[in-house]
Amino acid sequence: MDQSAFAAALLDPSLPVPGGVTCARGEPDATRFSIYRNNVVAGLSRALGERFPVVRRLVGDAFFNGMARAFLTTSLPQSPLIFAYGDTFPDFIAGFAPAAALPYLADTARLEAVWTRAYHAADATPLPAERLLAIAPERLPLVRLSPHPAAALARSDFAIGTIWQAHQAEAVGSVAAMAPECVLVTRPVFDVRVHVVPTADGVFADAVFRGEALGEAAAIAFARHPDFDFGHALLGLASLGAFAGSPSQGDPT
Repeated sequence: MDQSAFAAALLDPSLPVPGGVTCARGEPDATRFSIYRNNVVAGLSRALGERFPVVRRLVGDAFFNGMARAFLTTSLPQSPLIFAYGDTFPDFIAGFAPAAALPYLADTARLEAVWTRAYHAADATPLPAERLLAIAPERLPLVRLSPHPAAALARSDFAIGTIWQAHQAEAVGSVAAMAPECVLVTRPVFDVRVHVVPTADGVFADAVFRGEALGEAAAIAFARHPDFDFGHALLGLASLGAFAGSPSQGDPT
């Protein structure tokens, strides 16, 4: 059996039943294949709905199911781990014309994708803020920190963190979506946590996560946000579980 033809027919009802899919009489069994096709589509749509529940609530079940079906015709799972399905769904939403009226939808989906990755990330002990307080001030700018395996940033021109938080409740009030937000996602122990952090702190965290020493990361944040508070940001991010491992102090020479 041609596996590529089989996969294509699963997603396109206009294609004929793949060769080899027959009933007991040896004839093509369109009815059974149609049932199988519907089960695959329904299962993948359900997996997307479970991974992107806020997006689903924002657009409603009917719209979400239609969007999910359109997505899966272009993107099948690349892993047997179904919870990982949908990494490219946010990008698809960004280009999905019927969703254009909700410009924050794609970034909300990106935040939900980050949440899932944080949930399944490796365990690690967060770096205690006290370890940073013990470092001599003159050495602190040389320190490099490792991001916690579950820590990640999601930045948007829209209030995606506030939108996400509002939809954790059964009843959702009005949300001012047209405001930029930087969101830090962490999982210091068991539960994934979503934090809206100051934009300057997000710039700093992004530089640290990319491997910059604390002094250079602070300079990057200061250049873009003159009111950046280095000490407050560093200890605040550490207290949220953004870092793991031991501080690495570089050579000043």
